Amino acid sequence: MNPALTQCPVCKDELVVTRLHCSSCNTTIDGRFFSGPFSSLSREQMEFVEVFVRCEGKITRVEAELKLSYPTIRNRLHEVIRAMGYEPGKDDLMMDDIKGEKRRTTLEDLDAGRISAEEAMSILGGEEG
Repeated sequence: MNPALTQCPVCKDELVVTRLHCSSCNTTIDGRFFSGPFSSLSREQMEFVEVFVRCEGKITRVEAELKLSYPTIRNRLHEVIRAMGYEPGKDDLMMDDIKGEKRRTTLEDLDAGRISAEEAMSILGGEEG
């Protein structure tokens, strides 16, 4: 059985699943069905996701099972994340922005005399955790 197409081969727009059929009892159901975020993944990406889930997301176990290096596993994971419409590390960048804003306001408060040097060091020292 071939995987369902997710993109129109003519105009490249998203295809919508409108019919489901059971070959066992010959039942057919018509409607509009949501295919989910995994529908955009290739067969190889779906196989990788299956291994990743089976290994409970532990990259060392994925490495052992697939006999691939850590950087290769990370690259494959990032490919899956992008194929699903997300950008890897975006949450990390948001946390960096939050920490940068905290650092900036703390230094402004220190400069304006609203907090002491010890308070600033305490605030900035605690941001790593």
